[in-house]
Amino acid sequence: MKVGIALNMLQKEGHSDVSVLSEHMALGDLAEPLGFDSLFALEHHFTGYAMSPSPTQLLSYYAGRTKRITLGTAVIVLPWHDPVRVAEEIALLDVISGGRCLFGFGRGAASVEYAGFRIPMEEARPRFVEAAQIVMKALTNESFEWEGAFYNIPRTSIRPRPISHPERRFYASSVSPESAEIMAKLGFGVLVVMQNEWAIAAEDIQRYRDIATSVGFTPRPPIILTNISVADSRAEANERAQQYLSRKWDSIDAHYHFSDGHLANVKGYEFYGKVAKTYAKLQDGEFRQKATDFYIKIQIVGTPDDCIQQIAELQRLTGLDHLVTEFAFGGMPHEESELNMRLFADRVMPVLQRDAAFHVRNIAPAATSEVAGQQDGVFAPA
Repeated sequence: MKVGIALNMLQKEGHSDVSVLSEHMALGDLAEPLGFDSLFALEHHFTGYAMSPSPTQLLSYYAGRTKRITLGTAVIVLPWHDPVRVAEEIALLDVISGGRCLFGFGRGAASVEYAGFRIPMEEARPRFVEAAQIVMKALTNESFEWEGAFYNIPRTSIRPRPISHPERRFYASSVSPESAEIMAKLGFGVLVVMQNEWAIAAEDIQRYRDIATSVGFTPRPPIILTNISVADSRAEANERAQQYLSRKWDSIDAHYHFSDGHLANVKGYEFYGKVAKTYAKLQDGEFRQKATDFYIKIQIVGTPDDCIQQIAELQRLTGLDHLVTEFAFGGMPHEESELNMRLFADRVMPVLQRDAAFHVRNIAPAATSEVAGQQDGVFAPA
């Protein structure tokens, strides 16, 4: 199994933006020396939820500081960008990194970000699909042109040309029935942020695999992103998770505003409107604790042996072959984040990377769980 790290640069009270970025970039600098296989950059804007507005720019920095690790985006939000420009940035990063990149794409769910970019949120899904098709065409053809609903592009060419067919390493974070078929036809893999119960994630992945197979595409194993809290004792790992993953609820609703229900009336985002009641309940202390407990259960938390067993079960359900981890979340002190990362790298990661038990295996049928129903649709995006 490949193991990576994602940098989620959440603002911290009492810390300057520069100091927060410096702490996370220091963790990024540890990725290759500690033996991680990949480093992922997020994309968010305007609120300090994750201060990483340009994933390809951030990864260009690490391309010059590393020699081995894969550099990935989780994700580039295509509706916010000119797809020609995205294709250029991908091609350039492919060249300067020596072909060490893979790219995740998504459509975003924060109205504040759509407002800031002056893009109607109702257009998100069709813009995503059209932009994805353009990026693919730009990278796979010496020259191309396009006439569509949102973009009209005269014949042009992306220069420099990419060197390693990065379009063969594209992933999409959406596995909805509406978008799964077009993603499969484009040859995109699946990138899943662990934001719901594992069995539900497994069902989503299997649905995508079924659609992909029906259109003649054999999908790659999924990439899964998750938070990690590992410690020598379960009590310490759980205490850290309780303290800092609970704070993640505050940052999520502060950025996405799910609790006010505004997305219920936005075309293509009706699902998010359905979780408004859940987020509104987070003001209640008892429900908040239940939601936090649920969120902790769907992350990787415990001793090194606990983490190995949990990841084995996650792989059994989903067939993942690339786990992307986050060690600094919820405003955790930098020193504690680094200890978290180092212990995982020392005691967990070597097993994942070298033990034959973690080679890709068949996906088991997803089991039905009672927890998901009890939690009334708790949902936490990246």
